[in-house]
Amino acid sequence: MTLTDHHNSNDRTIAVAPSPSPAVERSSVTIPQYSRRAIFAIWAAAALPMAALAWIVAPHMASSSHASNPLVRALLVCLTAGLVWQFVLVVALVWFEQRSLRWTTLRDALWLRAPRNPKTDKRGGKMWWIVLPLVVALAAEELIPTFAQPANRDFGTFIGSTAGHAFMHGAWGWFALILVMMTFNTVLGEELLFRGFLLPRMNGAFGDRDWVANGVLFAGYHMHEPWVIIPSVIVDTFVLAGASKRYRSAWVGIAVHSAQSVFFAVLLLALVVK
Repeated sequence: MTLTDHHNSNDRTIAVAPSPSPAVERSSVTIPQYSRRAIFAIWAAAALPMAALAWIVAPHMASSSHASNPLVRALLVCLTAGLVWQFVLVVALVWFEQRSLRWTTLRDALWLRAPRNPKTDKRGGKMWWIVLPLVVALAAEELIPTFAQPANRDFGTFIGSTAGHAFMHGAWGWFALILVMMTFNTVLGEELLFRGFLLPRMNGAFGDRDWVANGVLFAGYHMHEPWVIIPSVIVDTFVLAGASKRYRSAWVGIAVHSAQSVFFAVLLLALVVK
């Protein structure tokens, strides 16, 4: 992995999580700036396995299965595996970089801090309210036109169908797997990699537009579901990458992204117990 010689002082200093009276504190963890080559290599390490699992491995698994809805089953298993791999990748990268996996190191190295007030540098408190309008903004992504998608790969359409209702009814095992997939999607996988690891290390290569580059990379990562790339570029860049950069907190992106998962999980639970 090639590192640049450029270091941004703001990326070297991470404030400590807030106490009842938030104060500006310093962190001893140094966050290096990565070269574009290293950034794209990490992006490929996440994007290419997901694409291969979705378009090669899952169809192969489905073709040899005699169960109902074989492709849906295969995709759930494969995409969960791909998201778990992203968590493993983040842990390995932090270890390679910091030579420590203590919580204090992970917290600072992955921007797992409460949102920071850009004007005062204080963290937490009322700053958490920024999550609410961002959740609404992310929901607007559904209003943006997308490319046509294969019906057998659109899990939302499938769940809304009679076959989807039958599939989820009493399916506690599949429900548990979907919860695992959601957790690694919005907490331990995608967000932790793109907003927790990559974003803090992109300033040296992309300057003040690092958050734009991060959003574009995140959109392009979705080769496993390319129909979401355009809305992802338009919305996720500003809502997830932009907000995480502005407030220097990966928790902002994680919280906003997870709101969709929580809503969807409640709907799925209703189908399971129906």
